[in-house]
Amino acid sequence: MELITFFVDFILHLDEHLSTIISQYGAWTYGILFFIIFMETGFVVTPFLPGDSLLFAAGSFAALGALSPWMLIGLLCIAAILGDTINYWIGHYIGDRAFSGNIRWLKQEYLDKTQKFYEKHGGKTIILARFVPIIRTFAPFVAGVGTMSYGKFISYNIIGGIVWVNLFILMGYFFGNLPFVKKNFELVIFAIIFISLIPPVMEYFKARKEIKAEAEM
Repeated sequence: MELITFFVDFILHLDEHLSTIISQYGAWTYGILFFIIFMETGFVVTPFLPGDSLLFAAGSFAALGALSPWMLIGLLCIAAILGDTINYWIGHYIGDRAFSGNIRWLKQEYLDKTQKFYEKHGGKTIILARFVPIIRTFAPFVAGVGTMSYGKFISYNIIGGIVWVNLFILMGYFFGNLPFVKKNFELVIFAIIFISLIPPVMEYFKARKEIKAEAEM
């Protein structure tokens, strides 16, 4: 329970926590941010780590001169691309066993949702998934299981990683320090999380509607 409370507090007060990290660790902040983004995209057991909101917050601090925007963009693009690459090869190693239901640390529900996402969007799933929490973490893993060849995967991976990181860092850079945003930073983080959750929620209700329609036939 304490861990959940800490996590929620960390997400909702990213500006305060990131400010503390920058003041205490200085240049090491880049390494910490690199590690978080790498973990969030690189391992299917850490989809709970902040992605979109952390990039936005980092961008807002870059606008204040506390961090270099170019260093942030360069390092975190590498972290995002490298994370997905590692995740792909973990999926490739595990193979079809991922869908057997015998691997406890894999949530079958998330795997199934990601697989349906693939069936609908094809290869561009790797790009689109960057903007969908949970699926962002599972998409490269499922691709590695056998949905996509590495040659095809890496091109989508690079494009998706660069677009995702640049978009949220630049949003934070240009809008994160507006008076309204600074005054209501928690609400902005909530909004980012809420908007990020819209696609999977829509997919969920669409899937339920399709299942219900099939049952009535």
